[in-house]
Amino acid sequence: MASVFLYHVVGDLTVGKPELEEFTETETVASAIRVIRESTECGIPVWKRRAHPGMIENNEMTQQRFVGILTSLDVVSFLAKPQCLDDHVKAIKTLVSDVVVPNNGLLKIVEPGTRLIDALEMMKQGVRRLLVPKGTVWKGMSKRFSILYHGKWLKNMEGSCGNLGLNTCCPSSSSSASSTSAYMRNNNFCCLSREDIIRFLLVCLGALAPLPLTSISSLGAINQNYCSIDASLPASEAMQKHPCDPSAFAIMESTPEGHHRILGEISVSKLWKCDYLAAAWALANLSAGQFVMGIEDNVSSRWLNDVCDSSKPRKHISTKCGFNPSGPNFGVGRSTYRGRSAPLTCKTTSSLAAVMAQILSHRATHVWVTEGEDDDVDVLVGVVGYTDILAAVSKQPTSLVPGSRSNTELRSEMHH
Repeated sequence: MASVFLYHVVGDLTVGKPELEEFTETETVASAIRVIRESTECGIPVWKRRAHPGMIENNEMTQQRFVGILTSLDVVSFLAKPQCLDDHVKAIKTLVSDVVVPNNGLLKIVEPGTRLIDALEMMKQGVRRLLVPKGTVWKGMSKRFSILYHGKWLKNMEGSCGNLGLNTCCPSSSSSASSTSAYMRNNNFCCLSREDIIRFLLVCLGALAPLPLTSISSLGAINQNYCSIDASLPASEAMQKHPCDPSAFAIMESTPEGHHRILGEISVSKLWKCDYLAAAWALANLSAGQFVMGIEDNVSSRWLNDVCDSSKPRKHISTKCGFNPSGPNFGVGRSTYRGRSAPLTCKTTSSLAAVMAQILSHRATHVWVTEGEDDDVDVLVGVVGYTDILAAVSKQPTSLVPGSRSNTELRSEMHH
């Protein structure tokens, strides 16, 4: 297992990755919706504009311009506000700077030679994107343990040795200067998400044995600190809370036995490619249970007509009220929000490999964990997200942890 994390660097994962195109906070919500629909992890990094467009930046300057990550849930929650429901045309022209939740710690700039095990540690601590400079002196595949590359010390992320508590090898001043010089001539990046990391690890399942076939319960990968909303409560309660990771609410109902059964979810995954304006209306007007179960077309038509005939019409609900969801601003073709979709679930006995494949195949950010002999009764016991998977796959014997005695001896052998 150590070979996956110690022999590889993040540069190995950037092959074929496109260059980052910055999405700035001066763009509109309508533009953000289009870009989010093509994004990974259902969200996009948001940046402040460069003070001088032609200026070459160093890593610190670029890091300071990062604002946060805008998700589909952020957008729908914003559009569900009363003032946005009353004037959707004005709402979709709102600047992204008024919607995105600032969090500069969600993205970190790392050098291509940063070891994969260090990248995992950053993501376990809350980082969701890694920005990797393109055009540096690094190229090709990593070397054993990735502490040496072509006879030079590799450059790790500045401050990672101290801030993250990792016993990593920092570069010499000569190699650092060489890398920085090459970077300054090519101020371009590619962006790695946690989904990219999981896809890479799925290819390396053999090297991770026996973890992939171990149950998520045995690995302690089930996260019980999830957000939930009772099905009878207004769906708008999701607007009042800000789930950290994963960005999802389980919609639950109680069984006669006193258990909690999951009906569906309000999450970045489910809202990723939906009709954002219709979902916003549903979030503001329906109960949580109605939101996730959806509404039949004949029922929804009556509701839409009632609302359009009310004293305070919602302009965005139907074409009669001035809302055309298939218009040029969105490119979506549904006039009402249909939430009918079973939540993605697994069992406590499911293997880690199965859960990883499940998440990737559905382009989801998490899987809800249920238990019970009856498949029709999904008693919720927890959730497994990206962070939980990364924590599980990086569990290693003490002898393989960087900085341990045996690993230090192996490094010493490398020098000789």
